Amino acid sequence: MHLPSRREILFTATAGLAGNLGVRLLGAGDGFEPQVAQVPELAGQLGMVTASFSPHISERNTGGRIRLVDFPRMLREELDLTVIDFNTMNFPSLAPAYAEELRARVEESGCVATNLKMNQKVDMASKDPSERAEAMRQYRQSIDAAKILGCRWVRPLPRSERPDSGRMKSALDELIDYAGERGITVLLENFGWAMEEADAILRLADVVGPERIALGPDTGNWISDEVRFRGLELTFPRAVTCDFKAKVLGPHGEHDAYNLRRCFEIGWEAGFRGPWCFEYGHADFGKAKEGVAFLRDSLREWMKRGQYNVSNQERVLVHQRQA
Repeated sequence: MHLPSRREILFTATAGLAGNLGVRLLGAGDGFEPQVAQVPELAGQLGMVTASFSPHISERNTGGRIRLVDFPRMLREELDLTVIDFNTMNFPSLAPAYAEELRARVEESGCVATNLKMNQKVDMASKDPSERAEAMRQYRQSIDAAKILGCRWVRPLPRSERPDSGRMKSALDELIDYAGERGITVLLENFGWAMEEADAILRLADVVGPERIALGPDTGNWISDEVRFRGLELTFPRAVTCDFKAKVLGPHGEHDAYNLRRCFEIGWEAGFRGPWCFEYGHADFGKAKEGVAFLRDSLREWMKRGQYNVSNQERVLVHQRQA
């Protein structure tokens, strides 16, 4: 499988950013189409969710920790990954000047920012109008930062309690319109209240309009294997990105929490090709990096084998058609 060079990744990131600031900056009524299908240039790409390294990200840059603006270089040079799924919890500021600096570091490192997880603890579907207004204020600020970063998607934070369906749809519609005017698509993730049912985010997406909102499964967030594997079977056919999460890893990569390879294979068999963004944390920074490297090497090997199998299937189908 071809792994793009740093120059190729830099070109893709720069082109994507230009798209965000140009054509994709058009509003929903001016031709913008939400990115609800896989992005071909992100196929096979591997990356990471910044929140995984939260204990090791600090503006003080002391005690072995790094600043968020140094994360892209570390990701590319130390972990040989290119895709960054940002999380607002790691940002010291969402001000435009900081977002501009971070975007420059992303480009310089040959990485690409795809998603911003908006982890503000707000309730955009609250009964209280003032709470809803504050949630939208914070989310709009995050979306403005995501536009500068060149992200394709933003993900609002699902709360633990199940929301009122009417207020949630209204809130998502407002968020989708604001993001769409900036060339960004809102994304749903199986977190919080949506972890208990395999089809929770699909049903919500269908209520909002599947052509308006994207889906991004997290392999580790469902409450049981029964729900997890069924949820992945249902969600991967419509996924645009994936949080490939691992919990405790043994000394040789053992993962007792659930079957990591099965999670990958469900996605691959459903036709999902990436990006795959790793989530793995450890109190020791070195071990955290080792765990992400293990996931990276595992998926590269699985993708290589999967690509061979797909090619074989395609050759058989071609032969059958010719016969």
